[in-house]
Amino acid sequence: MMTETFQALVVEKAEASFSVTVKPLTFSDLPEGDVLIKVAYSSVNYKDGLASIPDGKILRSYPFIPGIDLAGEVVSSTDSRYREGQQVIASGYGIGVSHYGGYSEYARIPADWITPLPAGLTPREAMIYGTAGFTAALSIQELEAHGMTPDKGKVLVTGATGGVGGAAVAILGARGYHVVASTGKAAASEYLMSLGAAEVISREDVTGETNKPLDKQLWQAAVDSVGGNTLAAILSKIAYKGSVAASGLTAGTALTTTVLPFILRGVNLLGIDSVMCDLQTRHKVWNRMAGDLKPDSLDRLVDREVTLQDVSGALAAILKSDTQGRVLVRIA
Repeated sequence: MMTETFQALVVEKAEASFSVTVKPLTFSDLPEGDVLIKVAYSSVNYKDGLASIPDGKILRSYPFIPGIDLAGEVVSSTDSRYREGQQVIASGYGIGVSHYGGYSEYARIPADWITPLPAGLTPREAMIYGTAGFTAALSIQELEAHGMTPDKGKVLVTGATGGVGGAAVAILGARGYHVVASTGKAAASEYLMSLGAAEVISREDVTGETNKPLDKQLWQAAVDSVGGNTLAAILSKIAYKGSVAASGLTAGTALTTTVLPFILRGVNLLGIDSVMCDLQTRHKVWNRMAGDLKPDSLDRLVDREVTLQDVSGALAAILKSDTQGRVLVRIA
């Protein structure tokens, strides 16, 4: 039986004040949506961290509930696709950015933003993946659609201790790829090898001392969540007819490169959008994440699990890159 109030992490901002606190809300406080969900788990992502600081440039209105993804159980639905008691996942679109997100005991979400929880995944496992894992899986699906196979050579994963990178290492390793994991954390080698990396290299090993328009062909493909100069360097080192799936910008939005990798080596630069990805593709990828893309090492991706009361510390940590893997938020 639902109570009249529930707990949520609320970000509030006024001219002279800013706060991030867990406080009671009523169901009338939630935005409009077709499906009311009792949230079991959410996760901590970089966007969530930005939403928790005054100058994060993510939120446009206050008060607000962050949390860009969630998994839980349908309480009520006005859409025939979803029924009471059904387990679901919600991520992408405006969740946690312009529409109240997952750091709440209850969430009201438009039906077109929801995916049924596939058989073979628990709500907790779904949030071990979360938006980051979905982005990694979507990257791998696109790379394989463009010809990436285990027998064609090594695959680079940048930002390998992050959410996208760690999931990519685990999925690719389980699929038999020779994974080269790149990280700025020298102490992370053992962790990355446990996920499925065959080699661990530094950021500098990727970028090199100089950025040549064309360099030695080192990798058949790459999953890049870094962008900037790193992406430019990767493009120069991808093998003939290879591909790069790009989904991040932690090294910046500028891309200084030439046309040479594209016109002399036929390299494909694949943009990966996990936010506005169409619902059919979203359902397909989540089902693959419960099936042929699911690694045995999924739980190794977890850095730690926190409660709603403790999530503020985890948000601060992710902004300082003080995490290694996924931080889960247990709501129920």
